[in-house]
Formats: sequence, C-alpha cells, structure tokens
Amino acid sequence: QVQLVESGGGLVQTGGSLRLSCVASGSISSINAMGWYRQAPGKQRELVAVITSLGSTNYADSVKGRFTVSRDNAKNTVYLQMNSLKPEDTAAYYCYADRVRLGIKRDYWGQGTQVTVSS
Repeated sequence: QVQLVESGGGLVQTGGSLRLSCVASGSISSINAMGWYRQAPGKQRELVAVITSLGSTNYADSVKGRFTVSRDNAKNTVYLQMNSLKPEDTAAYYCYADRVRLGIKRDYWGQGTQVTVSS
C-alpha cells in the first residue's frame, strides 16, 4: 500500500509560478513511476507529467517548457514546478504513483490539490 499526500496548490495570477509537492509513504521501495494528473470541472483527468525511478520524464504537450517534474528519492517526494501559468492550467492536480508486485501493476492517487490561475 502507498499513501500520497499533496501540497502547494493555491491561487496565482497569470504568468506566476507554483511548486506542488507529493510525499509518498508505505510500500515506497516498490514504486516505479510517479507523476501528476489534472482534472478541470467537466473535463476528463489528463496526464501532466511523469517521472520514473531512474529519472526519465514525459510531459503533456500543453505544459512542455513551462512545467518541470522532479523527484527526491531520499525524501520519497515528487515535485511539479509550474512556471508561466495560464488560466487553462486551472484544475485539481492529483499526484500518482505506480508499483509492481508479483507482476501486477497497481496505481495510487493523492487527494488532489487545487490550482487556480486568474487572468
């Protein structure tokens, strides 16, 4: 079992920055990828950024060049640095992690943290 606790959301003006944090606990030694998804009201949840335990990253096209996902394995924490924020970035952001045990992949989700970007 993995527990994910997020922080760092808030209200920011267009062009501003926020840094989201997600701390993992539980069976953390088996975690492979960690990352961030977001969901706006009336929209489907979408991938924002993912980072593997080895540091490989993948970003949604809409955030490339503006967002950076990073990972501190010693602190069991994944971060999302968000710069040049736009109103369309407004959403609930969810931390996620996956792990494999006995050949079975399982996904874990944080509670979500709200990011609101005003024009």
